[in-house]
Amino acid sequence: MTTFILPDLGEGLQEAEIVSWHVAEGGRVITDQPLVSVETDKAVVEIPSPFSGTVVRLLAQEGDVVPTGGPLAEFSTKQAADQGAIVGEIAPAAPAPARQAAGARAAPPERARVKASPAVRKLAQKRNVDLTAIKGTGRDGAILSPDVMAAAAAGERLRGELLRGVRRAMARAMERSHASVVPATVTETADISAWPEAGNPTLRLIRAIAAACAAEPALNAWFDGERRQLHDHVDLAIAVDTGEGLFAPVLRHVEAGGGTLRQLAEIKAAVKARTIAPDALKDATITLSNFGMIGGEHAALVVTPPQVAIVGAGRIASRCMAVDGKAAARRVLPLSLTVDHRAVTGGEAARFLAALRAELERPKAPEAEQRA
Repeated sequence: MTTFILPDLGEGLQEAEIVSWHVAEGGRVITDQPLVSVETDKAVVEIPSPFSGTVVRLLAQEGDVVPTGGPLAEFSTKQAADQGAIVGEIAPAAPAPARQAAGARAAPPERARVKASPAVRKLAQKRNVDLTAIKGTGRDGAILSPDVMAAAAAGERLRGELLRGVRRAMARAMERSHASVVPATVTETADISAWPEAGNPTLRLIRAIAAACAAEPALNAWFDGERRQLHDHVDLAIAVDTGEGLFAPVLRHVEAGGGTLRQLAEIKAAVKARTIAPDALKDATITLSNFGMIGGEHAALVVTPPQVAIVGAGRIASRCMAVDGKAAARRVLPLSLTVDHRAVTGGEAARFLAALRAELERPKAPEAEQRA
């Protein structure tokens, strides 16, 4: 008997959530056959079987969060000892428990030792209360109906949705940002009245961010609290809203024309289908949140370390503005820029935003956008 443990999936990940098993207890598997799908930091990874054999026992259920190195399944490999594609570590099986003496009575399960009448057990089941977690107030610690009702009331006050998968990863990323980043936000408004009606706002924003990074490189950088690393390329993360949580797939080398309509469509489709590759979600140098497609004008956004800046685009609207001394209706695009003030000065942020606005107010779209 051998125990297969969750392998190190890289990027310093400490745990993974079981999404689905592709095998069942008692089933035969062969080397490289899909074994289990797990979710780690917004990516679903399929782990193949490391060898051929029989699945004796699944040690984790769907929805469980297993630490790296934690047990996943027990295998019997007596009939096939193929270990040609091991992706994790094979831990030695735990020693078998000593045989019980003849005639000895097995210890009752934990739940059987709970002192509660059938009526109380039925009430606990109805109220979704775990009797093993309650301290009874009856004789000899027996659990009474009032104990169950009190536990149910406490549970209702505390009960909520346990964050899983994408939302858990998002919560931890926000917590890390709050613990280290010193945010500062500046806002601006770009007059985009000269844009052609067929223009794509997201593509225009991508090109404008690339131009702004060239004008003020301090915002296209990483900062680890001590060292700042400026980049000569722009890998732009695009915030994508989904019902499961926030994703931020990365468009590579947008300064060299990366980020076309087809690429945007492909990454959004991959996010929706949950087939986005883990590598496509990491190492961004700056982020764009085009939240105005949903609603809102300006926002104080959250910088994701080690990045030092995030650009926000608000809702495009018509506004009465003074043009050549006269009132005129103009199409405007609200802009927000949040930076990590530990690494970015106010002047650098203002120069970046000015360059961003100037590029967006150009009447003609860049050639790369016209070809998209």
